[in-house]
This record gives sequence, structure tokens and C-alpha cells, in this order.
Amino acid sequence: MKLKYYIILIFLILPQFLFAENKPERLEWFRDLGFGMFIHWGVDSQIGTVISHSMVGASDEYVQKFINDLPANFNPQNFNPQAWARLAKTAGFKYVVFTTKHHSGFCMFDSKTNNFNIMHTPYGKDITAEIVKAFRDAGIQVGFYFSPDDFYVLHQQGTLISRRRPEVLPLNNPELMQTNKAQVKELMTQYGPIDIVFFDGQENGLVDLTWELQPDAVITRGAMNTPEIAPSTSAKLPNMTDIEPWEACFTLGTSWQYKPTNEKYMSANEVIKNLIETRAKGGNMLMNIGPDPEGEIPMEQQNILREVGLWMFVNGEAVYNVLPWKTAKSDSLWFTRHKTENTVYAFVTGAPWKWGQEKTLLLPGIKISNNTTVSILGQNDKVLEYNTERIPKTTWQQMTEGLQITATRAQRLYNDRTWPNPVVFKITNIKE
Repeated sequence: MKLKYYIILIFLILPQFLFAENKPERLEWFRDLGFGMFIHWGVDSQIGTVISHSMVGASDEYVQKFINDLPANFNPQNFNPQAWARLAKTAGFKYVVFTTKHHSGFCMFDSKTNNFNIMHTPYGKDITAEIVKAFRDAGIQVGFYFSPDDFYVLHQQGTLISRRRPEVLPLNNPELMQTNKAQVKELMTQYGPIDIVFFDGQENGLVDLTWELQPDAVITRGAMNTPEIAPSTSAKLPNMTDIEPWEACFTLGTSWQYKPTNEKYMSANEVIKNLIETRAKGGNMLMNIGPDPEGEIPMEQQNILREVGLWMFVNGEAVYNVLPWKTAKSDSLWFTRHKTENTVYAFVTGAPWKWGQEKTLLLPGIKISNNTTVSILGQNDKVLEYNTERIPKTTWQQMTEGLQITATRAQRLYNDRTWPNPVVFKITNIKE
């Protein structure tokens, strides 16, 4: 019987991924954005546990305390959504995806479906509405994460809290499905145009409901490939370049939500290199942060994002509005191409390129025209600070194997003149 059930379940779920389709023009719009901020935040950030999952396998006493005590004590007095949006803009994020409801069932928005939501906390204001306004005002596109799993509903039913058992799936739980549909309707009608929606679980009709209410919304998880990659997992980016839009979900640390102790973060250099690889392979990068229970983004996370922001300030044009080039990678070089121009960007990774150092590199496969120009993004090739004798001009010549470039890194981005992050070449008017 179990085998028969799972076969039926596969046939019911699989069509959602085969036939759920975003509008082609909206997919192109989404791909052009390139870089998004993911935000995981809930009432259990107060105790620093893994978000929601601690309710699975928990005693009834623990679950009752989670449901009653954590909301009663949640009052993020330092929450400043405008500061979050400013940081996101500085870091180069073009869109945000906020966890409106994670698996616990706690709604970070004003929901009339039950009292397990932000309006029934000492904070008492619609955090989702505040985030939407702040990010929208900053010119950042707005997206919602929503979990069809809901441990609160299961607990109220007397159903054992678990995942993937038949009785906890919305497909087999009419009350859960009814709650989900009501909540998605609230999210799609209370906050104006929603650009992006991420369904983390068996959605069973929620995608269609979203498109009925928000026809231009881009559905990521639920309608495209969205691999999760964190330092705590062995997951890797896809090996091959994909012509279809996809989104890699990264987290800065080992936890998606705020983790006050025993946390280990990626460096900004790792974030940047992962962003480069993702874009070279045709994907978007959704980079997660976890605010603390008082509503602040931890300074360690802010510092990483500000270093990423400096790199994006210099090199952002090689990340936005680009597609994979015919070659994604060659040795320590990664490539993207401008979507409408005959321009290729080459990212020089590997060992840091020292300030003032001249390098000669071969970029395979590039054929130049008489109108080709080559430059290092961010610098003018005219001045090497404090050195009046040397002009750091970039030169290039066509070789049989590709384009040979000789260049000097001449822009001083750090006080000690060291810069650990990739340098980017822009090569215009190439021959296809």
C-alpha cells in the first residue's frame, strides 16, 4: 500500500514542476536582477535554535512553550527596515525575499487565519508590511517566502508534527490546505504588486492561486531549480551552464536563522566567488542573512555584505543584465556576457592580484574586432598613485588561442593596497 501511495503522490506532484510556467518576459526580468537578499527571521531567533525544525520530535511541553512563550516575548525594538534596505542597496542586492511564514506556522504578517502571528506579540505591527515599504522605497524588488508546511496547524489538530508523512502533506490535510490558501490570498492582496514568490514545500495549487492574484509574479521554488548551498551542507553549484533561469540559495553561516553561538560565516571573498560562478552558469544568487531577535542584522553579517558591496560598486555591471558566455570557466577565469551587446566580462579569480603588479593573461576563445576595447572595471589606466613615471595602460593583442591582455591593477581600494577579491576585465565589440 505504501508503494502504491507514493506512486500516486509522484504523479500528483510532478506535473507542478513540469507544467508550472512563469511568463517568459518576467523570467528574463528576473534573470537580469542577478543578486537577491534572503531573510530568515522568526520568533525562535530569541533562543538561537534552527528555524522551526526544533518543533519536530519535540515534547508537548516544548511545543506549547514555542507557541505561547516565544510570541509573548517577541518585541524587536531595534528593528529598522529602512536600515536593512540601505544595507541591501549598498551590498548590490536587486531583490529581497522575506520569510513571511516558515514551517513553524508563525506568520510575520497580519493574518486573520489564526492568532499565531506578529500582530499577537508585544511588537504588534505588521513586519512584512514594513519590510515591503522600506525595500520598495529603496528601489529593491519585493519577494515572499512561504512554507506550506505548518507545524502550528498540525499541533492544533492533534497531528504529530513531522515532515513528509502522508498525513502532514497539504494534499491529504484539507484544513492545512485551506489555511495555506487563505494565507497566500492575504499575502497576494494586502501588499501591492509582489515580484517574486518562493514556496518551500508541497504547494498543491498555491502557485496557480498566486498567478491568479499576481499574474506577473515570478515563482522561483515551485517552478524552477533552486539548490540550497550552505557551509553546513555538501551541496554544490550545478556543474553545467543552464540556459533556463535558476536560483542558488546561499546562507552566510551554518544556519539560515540567527545563530548566536558556534557560528561560522563565509568570507566576503567566498560570497563574491560563488556569485561569479552562479552568474557565469546562468543562475541568480539568493544570499541569506539572519537578523537577531532585537531586529538588527549582526555586525559580522553587515561587515561581509559591505565588503561585497565595495566589489559590486566597482564590478556590478558584470553581474547584472548578463548571460552565460560560450565558455563559463577557463582555469582561474570566469566569464559572463552582456545580454544585448557584444561585450564579455572576464573575472580573474585565484591568488589576489597585488596593487601595482603587471600581469599578462590569455583569455581563450575571444576574437576581437577593430573596435574592441579592453579595460579593468573601476580604473582609468592613467595613474598609478605616487608613481609619476609609470602609466598603467592596458594593452592587448589577438593570438591564435585567444586574447592576450597585459594590465596593471592600479586602483587602490584598501588602505594597505591589498585587495583579495577578483578583478574584472571588460572586453567590448568582440566577434561572435
